[in-house]
Amino acid sequence: MLCGLAAALLSTATGCGSALVPDGAAAKERERVIEAITATLELPLPREGQTAIAVDSLGALDIPGTQRPVPIASVTKVMTAYVILKDHPLKDGADGPLITVDGQAAAEALSLSESTAPVTEGEQLSQRKLLELMLLPSANNVARLLARWDAGSQEKFVARMNDEAAGLGMKDTTYTGASGIESTTRSTATDQLKLAREAMKDPALRTTVALRSTTLPGRATPVMNTNTLLDRAGVIGLKTGSSTPAGGNLVWAAEIVDGAKSRLVYGVVLGQRTGSPPAEGKAAAVESSGRILDALQRKLPAALAAQGGGRI
Repeated sequence: MLCGLAAALLSTATGCGSALVPDGAAAKERERVIEAITATLELPLPREGQTAIAVDSLGALDIPGTQRPVPIASVTKVMTAYVILKDHPLKDGADGPLITVDGQAAAEALSLSESTAPVTEGEQLSQRKLLELMLLPSANNVARLLARWDAGSQEKFVARMNDEAAGLGMKDTTYTGASGIESTTRSTATDQLKLAREAMKDPALRTTVALRSTTLPGRATPVMNTNTLLDRAGVIGLKTGSSTPAGGNLVWAAEIVDGAKSRLVYGVVLGQRTGSPPAEGKAAAVESSGRILDALQRKLPAALAAQGGGRI
């Protein structure tokens, strides 16, 4: 069994003694292991929307349900941050260059119809601080400011977003804006899972999405993270998104203790309470994700061990 599982967890042929396991056989064994683990977990999946889950070193679980492109609201900002950091990497805790807040971002800060951050024209904030404002309180005005700073216009930046999506194999995803306010930005849980797993490889993004709050210069009141799933043990990110057309959406990452080590698990829940007020949809997405996470924390280590995964 261990030979078969090891082969399943590698993308190339694997030896067990003197025998080599062909790639085709390895792929079939991998599928069998994933199917067995998924069945053992019996996860409490939400009845509405769509869900995707992956375990590092194993891959995406075999989650039932239809995957079709739907509005994702501010989950969009994961790709915005991914592109910004790919174009302008932040190394070793550096804050990056200072970026001047333009008049458009300052004017949009006064909007009552979308989530924003209170920035003022001419104010200079670091790239890292603007990423925090975009990802924690989900500031749409900051997302568009970063897009203009990076590419010269939001339209050019959106083209970069779609190029990166294509490169990651996100075949059912279309971005039409940097913030996610447009209901024409659509994706699937499976595609967003691919992005989450890649985006969390960036230390700057990973550090940012784990923050409970951030501060603005000259303002005593902290700006809170909308992702309240972070209050649960082991959760280290990632991003909420909610609107009336999209419902509640949540992409999350959590470390689950498995013996002497921990495993990183990713989840995506989309389309909770569509048509309802955004706050209601977000609460439903957090609640659904919490139930899934509870089940994974209880059952995943034993499910992996039953398939030989305890020795991986």
